[in-house]
Amino acid sequence: MTVLLTGATGFVGMELVARYLERTDRNLVAIIRASSDAAARARLDGVLGNLFGYRAGRYGGRVTAVAGELSAPRLGLSRARWERLAAETETIVHGAASVSFGLPLNEARAINLEGTRRMLELAARGRELGVLEHYAHISTAYVAGTHAGLFSERDFDLGQRFHNSYEQSKFEAEQLVRSWPEVPFTILRPSIVVGDRNSGWTAAFNVLYWPLRALARGIFPAVPASPSSPVDVVSIDYVADAIHELCERPGDTGQTYHLTAGPNASTMGEIVSFASGYFHRPGPKLVPPAEFAEVADGVTKSALEEGSVYFPYFSVAATFDDAFTRARLEPAGISVSPLRDYLGRLLDFATRSRWGKRPIARAEALTT
Repeated sequence: MTVLLTGATGFVGMELVARYLERTDRNLVAIIRASSDAAARARLDGVLGNLFGYRAGRYGGRVTAVAGELSAPRLGLSRARWERLAAETETIVHGAASVSFGLPLNEARAINLEGTRRMLELAARGRELGVLEHYAHISTAYVAGTHAGLFSERDFDLGQRFHNSYEQSKFEAEQLVRSWPEVPFTILRPSIVVGDRNSGWTAAFNVLYWPLRALARGIFPAVPASPSSPVDVVSIDYVADAIHELCERPGDTGQTYHLTAGPNASTMGEIVSFASGYFHRPGPKLVPPAEFAEVADGVTKSALEEGSVYFPYFSVAATFDDAFTRARLEPAGISVSPLRDYLGRLLDFATRSRWGKRPIARAEALTT
């Protein structure tokens, strides 16, 4: 009953490690980029300490850290070890990816596309051996790219273009998964993932956190978006609960699930209004993207460069249909919450941790 997980040291991956260890008796194998198994183990122990604090020791024996390179043939492993992994793994959850929006396309593809290819090769070998039961691929709702209007769980290639190399390489990786019919796959598409809706804890201060921090510091007099621009945000606990449920009880092969806010999506106007009140600052103007350059004279070049990779997500034209996913998850007691219900807790944690400059472990955040 072994689960092989990539991305275990990342934000979503950490939460999946916690759920598998706390809610199942499964053994985990974590493929971790490191120079040796010992170095991989050290990184994994850091994750377990962050997740569980003093309780980490009770779980360490159920997780094996394997030093690997996702873009290398056989994951950089010997043939014998690669074969052993294929012969022992019933479930693969592939979550490792570069989430950088600014990488050149060839570098993003090397990680997000070629890494997926290597995991599919392992999955196919496990299938040949009669062991692998399920391959779960963590994609993104933003494979929708520049598509305007409703984007459903049945939709994929609608002729859309892409805002950055992250979106394009994730689209191509999903395309690759769909081309391997011998592998029983599920595709999982989260939207913008933020902290835990109860504690506010997060390990990643990016995307939505960037404009919130900029607003707290009064950096931007204007933001390129309209007040009604949809901003689809989901909490990490919802995403991890959903992925765990859909991996443990995957249902039919070939399904795609939107882990999105759907009809509960927020808007830029709502977010700016709430955050302005929280920080007791006047909110920035929301202007059409084409007019932004005219009102950004007072913003430093470095701030504009940093913000430019996030600006497209404040004027996304797509909305995400998640009706199929809701029908699957809600009977299991897993439901999404609108951002307005927990944005205050996210901001409380962000300010307490100084936007990640004073890291707070998950174990500490969940007990305070």
